Amino acid sequence: MNMKKMLSLALAGVMALSLMACSAQNGGDSSENTSSPSSSQSGGETQNGGAPESVTITSLNANKEAAELEVPYDPQRIAILDMASLDILDALGVGDRVVGTASTSLEYLQDYINDDIANLGTIKEADLEAVMACEPDVIFIGGRLASSYDALSEIAPVVYLATDTELGVVESVRQNATTIASMFGLEDKVDELMADFDARITALSEFAAGKTAIVGLVTSGSYNVLGNDGRCSMIGREIGFENIGVDANIDTSTHGNEASFEFIVEKAPDYIFVLDRDAAIGTDGAKLAQEIMENELVMGTDAYKNGNIVYLAHPAVWYTAEGGISALDIMLQDLESELLG
Repeated sequence: MNMKKMLSLALAGVMALSLMACSAQNGGDSSENTSSPSSSQSGGETQNGGAPESVTITSLNANKEAAELEVPYDPQRIAILDMASLDILDALGVGDRVVGTASTSLEYLQDYINDDIANLGTIKEADLEAVMACEPDVIFIGGRLASSYDALSEIAPVVYLATDTELGVVESVRQNATTIASMFGLEDKVDELMADFDARITALSEFAAGKTAIVGLVTSGSYNVLGNDGRCSMIGREIGFENIGVDANIDTSTHGNEASFEFIVEKAPDYIFVLDRDAAIGTDGAKLAQEIMENELVMGTDAYKNGNIVYLAHPAVWYTAEGGISALDIMLQDLESELLG
């Protein structure tokens, strides 16, 4: 055996002894400091503390059905593709864990749009490569990305939360905030964050008692009426205006049903509520909702003459972020300023 080969064998032996010593110092477990959602035990104890490695929550699956989901406890790297969930995480004080987010124009979430946080696409179309690259422990989505649930689940557990219109927006926010808070051991903060919403709803409900309304959104020059089964459902369901725009059994949950302005005249509501979808999504060259609504027919109604056409002042919040804590505050402010101000 030549000298070169003997030196190589000697070096290999030294390296092997060093690795064995290092392994012994670390308790022989080279994976001690890693955690995997798929291998964590719900409620299990970590090796270096009393917190569980994972918790089991209830969220929606790819079929939009409630299902149990195991997620890491106290996740450190969060990918956000839903503005309502980002809103809740921000309110809970764990926004510093966000490593990637969908783009948004919402003013109160602009701290998360910067060069240090990865752009993951939009709330309608995720950039899967960008999501994977930011190595999240958990991913949050909303209904617009339900079809991407399975693909995103290949990267990390996907928490899919939504507003349940039958439960009501306020209770949905409370429930979703509690679900998210349980992932961090912050359940005690939820009651504080939700403290004044019930009283504000009660004050608006007292105002709305006995009054009729048509609720709708303006899009592409048309006025689409909405029921109590989707967007703006809080106005009819929780605030308590009698929504006379559509039959209760008709599905209006996506973009509503197009209605003629003669229909509005015929129904003669006390109030008309208007969500400007084009403004909410930044449609280039679109007319303002006020230009479309204040035509000869609508201007002949008592609602117009009495100053009871309510243009929701923050359409992007109503349209893209319903379900967040700051969003709920802003939505109630929009109603309070017009109805109680």
